[in-house]
Amino acid sequence: MTVEQRARSLGVHLVLIAYSVLAVGPILLVVMNSFKVRSAIFGSPLAPPDAATFSLAGYEKVFRSSHILTYYSNSLIVTLVSMALVLLFGAMAAWALTEYRFRGSTALALFLSIGIMVPIRLGSVAILSMMRSAGLNDTLTALILVYVAQGLPMSIFILSEFIQQVPKDLRDAARCDGVPETRIFFEVVAPLLRPAIATVAVFTIVPIWNDLWFPLILTSSDSTHTVTLGVQQFLGQYITDWNSVLAALSMAILPVVVIYVILSRQLIAGLTSGAVK
Repeated sequence: MTVEQRARSLGVHLVLIAYSVLAVGPILLVVMNSFKVRSAIFGSPLAPPDAATFSLAGYEKVFRSSHILTYYSNSLIVTLVSMALVLLFGAMAAWALTEYRFRGSTALALFLSIGIMVPIRLGSVAILSMMRSAGLNDTLTALILVYVAQGLPMSIFILSEFIQQVPKDLRDAARCDGVPETRIFFEVVAPLLRPAIATVAVFTIVPIWNDLWFPLILTSSDSTHTVTLGVQQFLGQYITDWNSVLAALSMAILPVVVIYVILSRQLIAGLTSGAVK
């Protein structure tokens, strides 16, 4: 390796390290300070908790004074059901648009791609009106429907590109053997889409889990609040319980981190697929 190549490699690694610090640093600070007393949070925010500053007061108050387990279960239900529906309908729609050519298929694909460019929040008033008319206001079903509509355009776009890379000979061979189209999709094509499915899953889960806007306008009771909305009760106009806020945020971060660790290998494979021949 030449000096120039080493310098370039060093520069790339320094940039990646700096980005990693910027991305992981705030998360570590939130988790670390959630185990401190209030005075230590502001007095020495960068120092790890020790025997004098360690405290579980924030976690105790979160479990004692809020419905955190209900918020957690609501977030899990909404996120997992939305993800499953986005993956199922997105993969089936991508298969139909890619495999079967029919009049209007190009226009339909273009129409779906508009959903990527136009933020769904622009239709918040219309969405709220429709949910009230349908009697779905203050229900988890309303959130699931919104998130499925939000995630489908990106899902179809990503999965369509991957389906085009599946060898046509595999599908034709299955058809020659008399395999129905549904079995070709679920047993031949779908297993080959694991990296793409993991990529779509992560891109779907993170925005849904972190979303505050739609739970704020579509839910009004503790029984339907999500984690991100539940944390807001510890934020006041004049007084903020930072121990409880940091504890609740730490608990909210955990599922996303776990899911990313589980799907990281497939996610990387999906993002880099096609980059190297």
